[in-house]
Amino acid sequence: MVLGKRCIAVVVAGLLVSLVAAAADEKVKQVDSKYVCMITKKHFKTEQMQVKVEGRTYYACCDMCKTQLADDPSTRSDVDPVSGNKVDKATAVVGVDKTGNVYFFENVQNLERYRVPAKK
Repeated sequence: MVLGKRCIAVVVAGLLVSLVAAAADEKVKQVDSKYVCMITKKHFKTEQMQVKVEGRTYYACCDMCKTQLADDPSTRSDVDPVSGNKVDKATAVVGVDKTGNVYFFENVQNLERYRVPAKK
């Protein structure tokens, strides 16, 4: 009976390690920026409000986010998680993970290289 419990524990531990490894290897999916709030960094099923600033188009989910994008230049850029370079959200390649979190990349190659960090 003890041997059976030990085998079950080993199998369960192996499954947990596999799940953690799979979560750490999660890729992001490229999406169209018009489905993203660039302030909350969340992906939506519907198109978001356009915010035109200096000839560039950004997207917001609500009036508060729209105002932030229009009034605060720092909200219109982000850091590519692969290269560490600053990117303009209007021209960035946009990726989303399975929970709807959004990432901004300077090119498709960086999006394809990126893996979502495992949750602790």
